[in-house]
Amino acid sequence: MERLTVALPKGRLLEPSVRLFQRLGYLCAIGNGSRQLVVDEPGVGLRFLLARASDVPIYVEYGAADLGIVGQDVLWESGRDVYEPLPLGFGHCRLVLAGAPHHQGRDFRLVSSIRVATRYPRLARAYFLQQGISAEIIPLTGAVELAPQVGLADLLVDVVETGQTLRENGMVELAEIVRCQATLIVNRVSLRLRLAEIRRLLAAIEGAIGNTGDGGSAGSENSFVVRHEA
Repeated sequence: MERLTVALPKGRLLEPSVRLFQRLGYLCAIGNGSRQLVVDEPGVGLRFLLARASDVPIYVEYGAADLGIVGQDVLWESGRDVYEPLPLGFGHCRLVLAGAPHHQGRDFRLVSSIRVATRYPRLARAYFLQQGISAEIIPLTGAVELAPQVGLADLLVDVVETGQTLRENGMVELAEIVRCQATLIVNRVSLRLRLAEIRRLLAAIEGAIGNTGDGGSAGSENSFVVRHEA
């Protein structure tokens, strides 16, 4: 039987993702300075691949990986058509609208147009459309806190954990858009063809996050979620 392949994300979610699989008894010897991007798990029919976080949904959607771990913010922004069965209870963050303090309390529905800098243009557009606000979205790939300071944008939409970076750059949170965490994703074809194997792995993961207190409810409290586009 061909191995199940699990895509793990580089960056802040890698260490807790590795710890999760190690609690399940896997070596999961990937990352931590190693240059190996694909690691076979000896004798257990599993292998891990290491990818940029934004690429994990792509690997899973196209079947190069059967499963993956990714932040919900990255997943929802990507719009990729994957199955999302299980939030994992770590990597918590929030997508927020922020700006200079003088914007607090302002009704942006009464403004003809505002410019918003963000690394999440898809989620930002959906949010402003939902709120009935006319906004020009300016996609950026770097530090979006710079944009309002130099006049490129009026506001920003970005992910925060503590909000410290916003405060250090003279910004305040104006609205919380959605709460996010790490989530497990599954390729839809793999789920049909290898249902029993994937169900066993999902059950083991769910047991591990439940037993350690790292997990949460598999349901979502978010009322604002952008799914893939058909």
